[in-house]
Amino acid sequence: MSRIGKKPVPVPQGVTATIDGQHVSVKGPKGQLEAELVREVEARMDDGGIVVAMREDTQRARSMWGMSRTIVSNLVEGVSKGFKRELEINGVGYRAAVQGKNLQLQLGYSHEVLYPIPQGIEIKCEKPTLITVSGIDKQKVGQVAAEIRGWRPPEPYKGKGVRYAGEFIFRKEGKKK
Repeated sequence: MSRIGKKPVPVPQGVTATIDGQHVSVKGPKGQLEAELVREVEARMDDGGIVVAMREDTQRARSMWGMSRTIVSNLVEGVSKGFKRELEINGVGYRAAVQGKNLQLQLGYSHEVLYPIPQGIEIKCEKPTLITVSGIDKQKVGQVAAEIRGWRPPEPYKGKGVRYAGEFIFRKEGKKK
């Protein structure tokens, strides 16, 4: 049994949630998000918040139960607080800057990498070596951060590249004479 799925999703003040069959829509101070739940689970409003339950006790329903509850929880958290992912750039001459609707990255290639910022995502560069990706959709924030990291993932010998803040890079020892 899912221990995550049993907990109701609390709806904070200032956030409104509407459930229409399998369609969950949440509106809050930061914006509006929607999700379509799988047919094996059902969502309903309760005095404790939004409750996600299985329709019948099958293997697939048990698999989808906790995931569906987490999706609804991410909708509520996104419209109330938002999500943020930080990336650090390590390497000589590696830097980033926001220019208009593009993120300009210099990552040791012969050319600059221009990454168009998707709609609904905000990217800030407080320092040339620190990128902050923020938005209300957790999946979109994570995807954008992964695409930026994908241009130059950290390498194990010197640790150069783009990495998540707090990510541990397993370091290797170089060649010996």
